[in-house]
Amino acid sequence: MQVLVGKLFPFTMFICLMNIIVLPLVSSSSQQHVKSIDSIADKKDSIHKVSHKLMFEIRLHGFLLWASMGFLMPLGILAIRMSNRQECGTRLKILFYVHVVSQILSLLISTAGAVMSVKNFNNSFNNHHQRLGLALYGIIWLQALTGVLRPCRGSKGRSGWFFAHRLLGTAISILGIINIYTGLRAYHEKTSRSIKPWTIVLTAEISLIAFVYLFQDKWLYIQKQGLILGDESVTPK
Repeated sequence: MQVLVGKLFPFTMFICLMNIIVLPLVSSSSQQHVKSIDSIADKKDSIHKVSHKLMFEIRLHGFLLWASMGFLMPLGILAIRMSNRQECGTRLKILFYVHVVSQILSLLISTAGAVMSVKNFNNSFNNHHQRLGLALYGIIWLQALTGVLRPCRGSKGRSGWFFAHRLLGTAISILGIINIYTGLRAYHEKTSRSIKPWTIVLTAEISLIAFVYLFQDKWLYIQKQGLILGDESVTPK
């Protein structure tokens, strides 16, 4: 019996020693495993939060640039084009101030969109939308500078200024509208979401603006034709 106890005692001590050494290690590894799982879950939640925040910033950036390039800039161009039919008076001043205010707001909103893109987005400039946007930001501020340096009517440099100001304004409008479409395309590629409704709405809006822009001179021509026909019907030959 003593011999059996003597043989079992080392084995029992070995088991107890292994329990003392191994169990803390197993417990520690299990806790680390749980912590790693929690860390992965936290990272997933963090990625979800960042992507949700990034989605909001992308939409806000698109809305700001649409308001600037797709609405206020064309509105100012329509206003100044309509003022060409007014020789003097209150309506001429109103249209001129509509043009100035809309262009200033367009400049401020597009600048806010540019600051947002530089601060929050990956500006590697490896696509057409970012490159065209960078060129637009420079041209917009150049156009604002030409607006501030507007010569008086009848001065020597008025004709050259008018040509440059009108050329820059037309270029900004066309490139801005193109960049809205490229922005919608970039949004679709990044989020895989449908852009068809927004494309249809934007196309309808641009078509309406272009129709009003082109129809102004035609409407004046139609009115003059009616007056001429009326005079011819009344005047005897």
